[in-house]
Amino acid sequence: MASKRDYYEVLGVDRNASDDDIKKAFRKLAFQYHPDRNREDGAEEKFKECKEAYEILCDPQKRATYDRLGHAGVHGFGGRGFEGFDFGGFGDIFDAFFGGTTGTARRAGPQPGADLSYKLAISFEEAVFGCDKEMEVVRTEICSACSGTRSEPGSQPTKCPACNGTGEVRRTQRSIFGQFINVTTCSRCNGEGRIIAKPCPRCNGQGRERIPRKIAIKIPPGVDEGTQVRLSGEGDTGSRGGPPGNLYVTLAVRKHKFFQREGDDILYELPINFAQATLGDELEIPTVDGPIALKIPAGSQTGKVFRFKEKGVPHLRRPGRGDQLVRLYVVTPTNLDEKQKKLVRELAKTLGEAKLPQEEKGFFEKIKDSLGGNL
Repeated sequence: MASKRDYYEVLGVDRNASDDDIKKAFRKLAFQYHPDRNREDGAEEKFKECKEAYEILCDPQKRATYDRLGHAGVHGFGGRGFEGFDFGGFGDIFDAFFGGTTGTARRAGPQPGADLSYKLAISFEEAVFGCDKEMEVVRTEICSACSGTRSEPGSQPTKCPACNGTGEVRRTQRSIFGQFINVTTCSRCNGEGRIIAKPCPRCNGQGRERIPRKIAIKIPPGVDEGTQVRLSGEGDTGSRGGPPGNLYVTLAVRKHKFFQREGDDILYELPINFAQATLGDELEIPTVDGPIALKIPAGSQTGKVFRFKEKGVPHLRRPGRGDQLVRLYVVTPTNLDEKQKKLVRELAKTLGEAKLPQEEKGFFEKIKDSLGGNL
Protein backbone atom coordinates (compact mmCIF):
# COMPACT_ATOMS: atom_id res chain seq x y z
CA MET A 1 0.00 0.00 0.00
CA ALA A 2 1.46 3.36 -1.00
CA SER A 3 2.39 5.69 1.86
CA LYS A 4 0.60 9.02 2.27
CA ARG A 5 2.29 12.14 1.00
CA ASP A 6 3.11 14.93 3.38
CA TYR A 7 0.04 17.17 3.78
CA TYR A 8 2.09 20.35 3.29
CA GLU A 9 3.52 18.89 0.10
CA VAL A 10 0.02 17.95 -1.09
CA LEU A 11 -1.16 21.55 -0.74
CA GLY A 12 2.12 23.00 -2.00
CA VAL A 13 2.84 25.13 1.08
CA ASP A 14 5.65 25.15 3.62
CA ARG A 15 5.28 24.24 7.27
CA ASN A 16 5.19 27.88 8.35
CA ALA A 17 2.25 28.71 6.03
CA SER A 18 -0.50 30.83 7.55
CA ASP A 19 -4.13 29.74 7.70
CA ASP A 20 -4.93 32.05 4.78
CA ASP A 21 -2.12 30.53 2.71
CA ILE A 22 -3.45 27.03 3.39
CA LYS A 23 -6.97 28.08 2.53
CA LYS A 24 -5.87 29.74 -0.74
CA ALA A 25 -3.82 26.71 -1.73
CA PHE A 26 -6.70 24.33 -1.11
CA ARG A 27 -9.14 26.58 -2.96
CA LYS A 28 -6.92 26.50 -6.03
CA LEU A 29 -6.56 22.72 -5.93
CA ALA A 30 -10.24 22.14 -5.16
CA PHE A 31 -11.26 24.21 -8.17
CA GLN A 32 -8.79 22.26 -10.31
CA TYR A 33 -9.64 18.71 -9.26
CA HIS A 34 -13.27 18.75 -8.02
CA PRO A 35 -15.13 15.87 -9.75
CA ASP A 36 -17.92 18.21 -10.85
CA ARG A 37 -15.37 20.13 -12.87
CA ASN A 38 -12.63 17.68 -13.80
CA ARG A 39 -13.59 14.34 -15.35
CA GLU A 40 -10.05 13.20 -16.08
CA ASP A 41 -8.73 9.97 -14.61
CA GLY A 42 -7.11 10.55 -11.24
CA ALA A 43 -8.76 13.92 -10.60
CA GLU A 44 -11.10 12.50 -7.99
CA GLU A 45 -8.24 10.89 -6.08
CA LYS A 46 -6.24 14.14 -6.17
CA PHE A 47 -9.23 16.03 -4.83
CA LYS A 48 -9.58 13.41 -2.07
CA GLU A 49 -5.94 13.86 -1.17
CA CYS A 50 -5.95 17.67 -1.02
CA LYS A 51 -9.28 17.70 0.84
CA GLU A 52 -7.87 15.31 3.43
CA ALA A 53 -4.80 17.50 3.84
CA TYR A 54 -6.85 20.64 4.24
CA GLU A 55 -9.17 19.02 6.77
CA ILE A 56 -6.18 18.43 9.03
CA LEU A 57 -4.18 21.60 8.42
CA CYS A 58 -7.10 24.04 8.71
CA ASP A 59 -7.77 22.87 12.29
CA PRO A 60 -5.17 24.27 14.74
CA GLN A 61 -5.37 21.25 17.11
CA LYS A 62 -5.12 18.67 14.34
CA ARG A 63 -2.33 20.59 12.64
CA ALA A 64 -0.28 20.76 15.85
CA THR A 65 -0.70 17.02 16.38
CA TYR A 66 0.30 16.33 12.76
CA ASP A 67 3.40 18.51 13.10
CA ARG A 68 4.50 16.47 16.14
CA LEU A 69 3.48 12.94 15.17
CA GLY A 70 2.82 12.93 11.42
CA HIS A 71 0.11 10.80 9.83
CA ALA A 72 0.00 8.38 12.73
CA GLY A 73 -0.98 11.17 15.11
CA VAL A 74 -4.05 12.23 13.15
CA HIS A 75 -5.25 8.86 11.91
CA GLY A 76 -7.69 8.45 14.75
CA PHE A 77 -9.63 11.70 14.33
CA GLY A 78 -8.90 13.03 10.88
CA GLY A 79 -7.76 12.16 7.44
CA ARG A 80 -10.86 10.07 6.68
CA GLY A 81 -10.33 10.46 2.98
CA PHE A 82 -12.88 10.76 0.23
CA GLU A 83 -15.24 8.08 1.50
CA GLY A 84 -17.90 8.96 4.07
CA PHE A 85 -17.55 12.71 3.69
CA ASP A 86 -19.92 14.85 1.65
CA PHE A 87 -17.68 17.41 0.00
CA GLY A 88 -20.68 18.91 -1.79
CA GLY A 89 -20.96 20.21 -5.32
CA PHE A 90 -18.57 22.60 -7.02
CA GLY A 91 -21.02 25.43 -6.34
CA ASP A 92 -20.99 24.59 -2.63
CA ILE A 93 -17.22 25.02 -2.47
CA PHE A 94 -17.40 28.32 -4.32
CA ASP A 95 -20.10 29.62 -1.99
CA ALA A 96 -18.27 28.42 1.07
CA PHE A 97 -15.24 30.53 0.11
CA PHE A 98 -17.06 33.66 -1.01
CA GLY A 99 -20.12 33.87 1.20
CA GLY A 100 -22.21 32.30 3.95
CA THR A 101 -25.17 31.38 1.72
CA THR A 102 -25.57 29.56 -1.56
CA GLY A 103 -28.46 29.80 -3.97
CA THR A 104 -31.01 32.58 -4.13
CA ALA A 105 -34.75 32.53 -4.01
CA ARG A 106 -37.08 35.32 -4.91
CA ARG A 107 -40.76 35.70 -4.79
CA ALA A 108 -42.28 35.05 -8.15
CA GLY A 109 -42.37 38.49 -9.75
CA PRO A 110 -44.36 39.96 -12.65
CA GLN A 111 -44.34 37.80 -15.76
CA PRO A 112 -45.10 39.25 -19.24
CA GLY A 113 -47.92 37.70 -21.21
CA ALA A 114 -47.28 35.45 -24.17
CA ASP A 115 -47.20 36.81 -27.72
CA LEU A 116 -49.89 35.57 -30.09
CA SER A 117 -49.59 34.86 -33.81
CA TYR A 118 -52.47 34.82 -36.29
CA LYS A 119 -52.89 34.79 -40.07
CA LEU A 120 -55.23 37.09 -41.95
CA ALA A 121 -56.26 36.78 -45.63
CA ILE A 122 -56.85 39.99 -47.59
CA SER A 123 -57.61 40.77 -51.23
CA PHE A 124 -55.12 42.08 -53.80
CA GLU A 125 -56.76 45.52 -53.73
CA GLU A 126 -56.73 45.64 -49.91
CA ALA A 127 -52.99 44.94 -49.98
CA VAL A 128 -52.46 47.75 -52.51
CA PHE A 129 -54.53 50.47 -50.85
CA GLY A 130 -54.68 49.31 -47.24
CA CYS A 131 -57.83 48.69 -45.25
CA ASP A 132 -59.38 48.40 -41.82
CA LYS A 133 -60.17 44.83 -40.78
CA GLU A 134 -61.62 43.12 -37.74
CA MET A 135 -60.53 39.67 -36.61
CA GLU A 136 -61.44 37.40 -33.73
CA VAL A 137 -58.61 36.45 -31.39
CA VAL A 138 -58.79 34.03 -28.48
CA ARG A 139 -56.44 35.24 -25.76
CA THR A 140 -55.79 34.85 -22.04
CA GLU A 141 -57.22 37.60 -19.84
CA ILE A 142 -57.72 38.19 -16.11
CA CYS A 143 -60.52 36.00 -14.79
CA SER A 144 -63.77 37.95 -14.76
CA ALA A 145 -65.00 36.10 -11.66
CA CYS A 146 -62.04 36.39 -9.25
CA SER A 147 -60.31 39.41 -10.88
CA GLY A 148 -57.07 37.49 -10.96
CA THR A 149 -56.93 36.62 -7.23
CA ARG A 150 -57.35 32.90 -8.10
CA SER A 151 -59.57 32.45 -5.04
CA GLU A 152 -63.27 31.79 -5.03
CA PRO A 153 -65.13 35.12 -4.69
CA GLY A 154 -65.62 35.84 -1.00
CA SER A 155 -62.60 33.77 0.14
CA GLN A 156 -59.01 34.78 0.79
CA PRO A 157 -55.71 32.97 0.27
CA THR A 158 -53.86 31.76 3.37
CA LYS A 159 -50.23 32.13 4.39
CA CYS A 160 -48.08 29.24 3.17
CA PRO A 161 -47.18 27.11 6.22
CA ALA A 162 -44.06 25.71 4.56
CA CYS A 163 -42.29 29.08 4.16
CA ASN A 164 -44.37 31.16 6.60
CA GLY A 165 -45.34 33.49 3.76
CA THR A 166 -41.79 34.38 2.68
CA GLY A 167 -41.87 32.38 -0.55
CA GLU A 168 -38.47 30.84 0.17
CA VAL A 169 -37.05 27.99 2.24
CA ARG A 170 -33.69 28.24 4.02
CA ARG A 171 -31.72 25.13 4.89
CA THR A 172 -28.48 25.06 6.85
CA GLN A 173 -25.85 22.73 5.40
CA ARG A 174 -22.47 21.64 6.71
CA SER A 175 -19.39 22.01 4.55
CA ILE A 176 -15.72 21.43 5.15
CA PHE A 177 -15.47 25.16 5.89
CA GLY A 178 -18.32 25.33 8.35
CA GLN A 179 -22.02 25.91 7.91
CA PHE A 180 -23.77 27.81 5.15
CA ILE A 181 -27.37 28.51 4.23
CA ASN A 182 -29.01 27.23 1.06
CA VAL A 183 -31.98 29.36 -0.03
CA THR A 184 -34.53 27.85 -2.44
CA THR A 185 -37.96 28.81 -3.74
CA CYS A 186 -40.74 27.26 -1.72
CA SER A 187 -42.07 24.30 -3.68
CA ARG A 188 -45.47 24.34 -2.01
CA CYS A 189 -46.48 27.89 -2.93
CA ASN A 190 -44.05 28.34 -5.88
CA GLY A 191 -42.55 31.39 -4.23
CA GLU A 192 -45.81 33.28 -3.76
CA GLY A 193 -45.94 32.91 0.00
CA ARG A 194 -49.64 32.05 -0.01
CA ILE A 195 -51.87 29.07 -0.61
CA ILE A 196 -55.18 29.19 -2.48
CA ALA A 197 -57.51 27.37 -0.09
CA LYS A 198 -60.63 27.70 -2.29
CA PRO A 199 -59.73 28.02 -6.00
CA CYS A 200 -61.99 30.06 -8.24
CA PRO A 201 -64.31 27.62 -10.06
CA ARG A 202 -64.38 29.71 -13.25
CA CYS A 203 -60.61 29.71 -13.86
CA ASN A 204 -59.72 26.67 -11.70
CA GLY A 205 -57.48 28.79 -9.54
CA GLN A 206 -55.38 30.07 -12.44
CA GLY A 207 -56.52 33.68 -12.17
CA ARG A 208 -56.89 33.90 -15.95
CA GLU A 209 -59.24 32.57 -18.59
CA ARG A 210 -59.40 32.22 -22.38
CA ILE A 211 -61.75 34.76 -23.96
CA PRO A 212 -62.53 35.49 -27.65
CA ARG A 213 -62.15 39.16 -28.58
CA LYS A 214 -62.80 41.22 -31.71
CA ILE A 215 -59.61 43.10 -32.57
CA ALA A 216 -59.50 45.99 -35.04
CA ILE A 217 -56.43 46.06 -37.26
CA LYS A 218 -55.35 48.75 -39.71
CA ILE A 219 -53.56 47.39 -42.78
CA PRO A 220 -51.23 50.01 -44.31
CA PRO A 221 -51.06 50.49 -48.12
CA GLY A 222 -48.39 48.49 -49.94
CA VAL A 223 -48.27 45.33 -47.82
CA ASP A 224 -47.42 42.05 -49.50
CA GLU A 225 -47.66 38.32 -48.93
CA GLY A 226 -46.04 37.47 -45.58
CA THR A 227 -46.00 41.04 -44.23
CA GLN A 228 -46.30 40.96 -40.44
CA VAL A 229 -48.26 43.61 -38.55
CA ARG A 230 -47.62 43.98 -34.81
CA LEU A 231 -50.35 45.09 -32.40
CA SER A 232 -48.64 45.98 -29.14
CA GLY A 233 -50.35 44.83 -25.95
CA GLU A 234 -52.99 42.72 -27.71
CA GLY A 235 -51.52 39.35 -26.70
CA ASP A 236 -52.08 37.32 -23.55
CA THR A 237 -52.41 39.18 -20.27
CA GLY A 238 -49.34 39.04 -18.04
CA SER A 239 -49.34 37.39 -14.63
CA ARG A 240 -48.67 39.01 -11.26
CA GLY A 241 -48.99 42.47 -12.77
CA GLY A 242 -46.76 41.78 -15.75
CA PRO A 243 -47.37 43.54 -19.10
CA PRO A 244 -49.45 41.86 -21.83
CA GLY A 245 -47.82 40.26 -24.83
CA ASN A 246 -48.13 41.41 -28.43
CA LEU A 247 -50.29 40.18 -31.29
CA TYR A 248 -48.49 39.42 -34.57
CA VAL A 249 -50.69 39.19 -37.66
CA THR A 250 -49.15 37.64 -40.78
CA LEU A 251 -50.91 38.65 -43.99
CA ALA A 252 -51.85 36.31 -46.82
CA VAL A 253 -52.76 38.13 -50.06
CA ARG A 254 -55.23 36.40 -52.36
CA LYS A 255 -54.24 36.19 -56.04
CA HIS A 256 -55.90 38.54 -58.54
CA LYS A 257 -57.65 37.17 -61.61
CA PHE A 258 -55.41 39.09 -64.05
CA PHE A 259 -52.96 41.32 -62.13
CA GLN A 260 -49.56 40.08 -61.01
CA ARG A 261 -47.31 41.86 -58.57
CA GLU A 262 -43.59 42.33 -59.22
CA GLY A 263 -42.21 44.21 -56.24
CA ASP A 264 -44.17 47.45 -56.20
CA ASP A 265 -45.01 47.21 -59.92
CA ILE A 266 -48.21 45.63 -61.22
CA LEU A 267 -48.03 43.51 -64.36
CA TYR A 268 -50.98 43.06 -66.73
CA GLU A 269 -50.66 40.80 -69.77
CA LEU A 270 -52.80 42.03 -72.66
CA PRO A 271 -53.75 39.51 -75.36
CA ILE A 272 -54.24 40.99 -78.85
CA ASN A 273 -54.93 39.37 -82.19
CA PHE A 274 -52.81 39.38 -85.34
CA ALA A 275 -54.69 42.30 -86.91
CA GLN A 276 -54.35 44.50 -83.83
CA ALA A 277 -50.64 43.80 -83.62
CA THR A 278 -50.18 44.49 -87.34
CA LEU A 279 -52.35 47.56 -87.80
CA GLY A 280 -52.29 48.96 -84.29
CA ASP A 281 -55.27 49.69 -82.09
CA GLU A 282 -56.50 51.74 -79.15
CA LEU A 283 -57.86 49.78 -76.21
CA GLU A 284 -59.08 50.35 -72.69
CA ILE A 285 -57.11 48.42 -70.09
CA PRO A 286 -57.78 47.91 -66.35
CA THR A 287 -55.67 49.31 -63.53
CA VAL A 288 -56.21 49.28 -59.77
CA ASP A 289 -57.29 52.92 -60.13
CA GLY A 290 -59.78 52.24 -62.92
CA PRO A 291 -59.61 51.79 -66.74
CA ILE A 292 -57.20 53.84 -68.86
CA ALA A 293 -56.60 54.08 -72.62
CA LEU A 294 -53.66 52.32 -74.29
CA LYS A 295 -52.61 53.07 -77.87
CA ILE A 296 -50.98 50.05 -79.52
CA PRO A 297 -48.69 51.09 -82.38
CA ALA A 298 -48.77 49.18 -85.67
CA GLY A 299 -46.28 46.33 -85.91
CA SER A 300 -46.24 45.59 -82.17
CA GLN A 301 -44.73 42.26 -81.16
CA THR A 302 -45.31 39.79 -78.36
CA GLY A 303 -43.45 40.88 -75.25
CA LYS A 304 -43.61 44.62 -75.90
CA VAL A 305 -44.10 46.41 -72.56
CA PHE A 306 -45.88 49.69 -71.90
CA ARG A 307 -45.27 51.48 -68.60
CA PHE A 308 -47.77 53.67 -66.77
CA LYS A 309 -46.07 55.70 -64.05
CA GLU A 310 -47.49 55.78 -60.50
CA LYS A 311 -50.22 53.24 -61.28
CA GLY A 312 -48.70 50.43 -59.21
CA VAL A 313 -48.48 49.61 -55.51
CA PRO A 314 -47.75 52.37 -52.96
CA HIS A 315 -44.29 52.04 -51.42
CA LEU A 316 -44.65 50.72 -47.88
CA ARG A 317 -41.94 52.81 -46.21
CA ARG A 318 -41.50 55.80 -48.51
CA PRO A 319 -43.63 58.13 -50.60
CA GLY A 320 -44.72 57.31 -54.11
CA ARG A 321 -45.95 54.27 -55.98
CA GLY A 322 -44.68 51.68 -58.38
CA ASP A 323 -45.78 51.49 -62.04
CA GLN A 324 -48.23 49.40 -63.99
CA LEU A 325 -46.66 47.36 -66.76
CA VAL A 326 -48.71 46.17 -69.74
CA ARG A 327 -47.11 43.36 -71.71
CA LEU A 328 -48.51 42.42 -75.12
CA TYR A 329 -49.21 38.85 -76.07
CA VAL A 330 -50.07 38.28 -79.72
CA VAL A 331 -52.50 35.36 -79.93
CA THR A 332 -52.32 33.09 -82.98
CA PRO A 333 -55.82 32.10 -84.15
CA THR A 334 -56.56 28.35 -84.04
CA ASN A 335 -60.18 28.02 -85.23
CA LEU A 336 -60.42 29.87 -88.54
CA ASP A 337 -63.27 29.11 -90.92
CA GLU A 338 -62.63 28.53 -94.63
CA LYS A 339 -63.23 32.15 -95.59
CA GLN A 340 -60.75 33.38 -92.98
CA LYS A 341 -58.18 30.82 -94.04
CA LYS A 342 -58.53 31.92 -97.66
CA LEU A 343 -57.96 35.54 -96.71
CA VAL A 344 -54.88 34.64 -94.66
CA ARG A 345 -53.44 32.62 -97.59
CA GLU A 346 -53.90 35.55 -99.93
CA LEU A 347 -52.25 37.85 -97.40
CA ALA A 348 -49.38 35.43 -96.90
CA LYS A 349 -48.53 35.57 -100.62
CA THR A 350 -47.92 39.32 -100.31
CA LEU A 351 -45.91 39.28 -97.09
CA GLY A 352 -42.80 37.53 -98.28
CA GLU A 353 -40.27 35.89 -95.99
CA ALA A 354 -40.68 36.55 -92.26
CA LYS A 355 -37.82 38.31 -90.48
CA LEU A 356 -37.15 38.97 -86.84
CA PRO A 357 -37.92 42.55 -85.80
CA GLN A 358 -34.86 44.77 -85.70
CA GLU A 359 -33.85 45.51 -82.16
CA GLU A 360 -33.18 49.02 -81.00
CA LYS A 361 -29.50 49.95 -81.14
CA GLY A 362 -27.59 49.63 -77.94
CA PHE A 363 -25.77 52.38 -76.07
CA PHE A 364 -22.34 51.78 -77.61
CA GLU A 365 -23.78 51.46 -81.14
CA LYS A 366 -25.43 54.88 -80.72
CA ILE A 367 -22.09 56.38 -79.64
CA LYS A 368 -20.39 54.79 -82.65
CA ASP A 369 -22.95 56.25 -85.04
CA SER A 370 -22.59 59.71 -83.44
CA LEU A 371 -18.83 59.57 -84.13
CA GLY A 372 -19.28 58.61 -87.73
CA GLY A 373 -18.40 54.99 -87.13
CA ASN A 374 -14.92 55.82 -85.78
CA LEU A 375 -14.70 53.98 -82.48
